[in-house]
Amino acid sequence: MCTLKRKGNIKMKKTLLMSLMLMATLAASAQKFALMDMEYIMKNVPAWTRANEQINQASKKWQAEVEALNNEAATLYKNYQNEAVFLSNDQKKARQEAVMKKEKEAADLRKKYFGPEGELFKKRESLITPIQEDIYQVVKEISELRGYSLVLDRSSDTAIIFGSPKIDISNEVLERLGYASR
Repeated sequence: MCTLKRKGNIKMKKTLLMSLMLMATLAASAQKFALMDMEYIMKNVPAWTRANEQINQASKKWQAEVEALNNEAATLYKNYQNEAVFLSNDQKKARQEAVMKKEKEAADLRKKYFGPEGELFKKRESLITPIQEDIYQVVKEISELRGYSLVLDRSSDTAIIFGSPKIDISNEVLERLGYASR
């Protein structure tokens, strides 16, 4: 009798588990999804292109400044190596300190421009974040209007093998932002 009761409990648990899985599948299939292509949208937003150009120009300028300091440090070191045999210990120490000081200047400048909270980060944040927020707001509006539970970015998720063009809202996002797609 006890074995029959256990078998009945196991069968009931399996039936309950299967029922729960079926309900979860039905609930998931009732949700609406959409795709968008963030790269495509960005290419069609002139402000994004201008912002990236400004960021690239600043980055190149700052990189040149850092490289100039690195070159100065390298020149100081090379001169030190060539003249080391003729220098007194005090002169060697002074030259070594000058080289280290110049290398530190270069490292500090690199950190100032390219560090985690550096100028490049700040510039990117000030130029790109408002554009991303505008796009997010439009996607949110479209999602709420159409009842989408989820919008996936097909340009960044390699897990999407196929996405029907019928559920791609990229052009609609561009239109609502005031841009025509190319």
